[in-house]
Amino acid sequence: MTSPCILVVDDDPDILSLLDEVFTGAGWKVAKADNGRAALRTLYELRPDVVALDVAMPELDGWETLERIREVSDVPVLMLTARATDADKVRGLRAGADDYVTKPFGLDEVVARAEALARRARVPAEAARDVYDDGRVRVDFRARSVEVEGREVSLTPLEFKLLFALVRHSGEALEHDRLHRLVWGDETTVSRDQVRLYVAYLRRKLEEAGDVPIETVRGVGYRYRRP
Repeated sequence: MTSPCILVVDDDPDILSLLDEVFTGAGWKVAKADNGRAALRTLYELRPDVVALDVAMPELDGWETLERIREVSDVPVLMLTARATDADKVRGLRAGADDYVTKPFGLDEVVARAEALARRARVPAEAARDVYDDGRVRVDFRARSVEVEGREVSLTPLEFKLLFALVRHSGEALEHDRLHRLVWGDETTVSRDQVRLYVAYLRRKLEEAGDVPIETVRGVGYRYRRP
């Protein structure tokens, strides 16, 4: 299997060096950038599997860099931030971030989260051959494209995985724990509240394009109802 590639973006040379060392030791290829503009150039050239992106950088900060990344790529983005307020987390999710860690962070945790993002971004083998189309929502799993009532919708890799789980089990009420296993695997880094938040942003994006009933089943979880 080809080694995954991570682009680490941080203006602190010590953090860049440390993450380079730990990811290389874990079998990753590592590209580094010390500012947002350099990160975007490297992203175009290398097309990494994951981006680890610092928030607090001069000139083009992490939020602006993330916005530009999302204009051209659905690469999973792990935000590195010194602040862990709910407002910052929500801002990251709205901007298209897939996960976040708070400084100072444990090195094993950063690697584990990056590995999880890389796994989630892979389309399941059975999906790669399929197109799901119920007349309202069309999902081309090979092209990783989504349309709602003929309008294209841009999703992050995690949102795409969530939609995959919901439409593949349309009509079923998926419990929080089952949805967690389908999307995040057996990891325990994501809480029920985070699952709710990710579903809410997927729902918002889809409903901006049309009527997409992702129903909340009280006391159970979520259900995608086919038309």
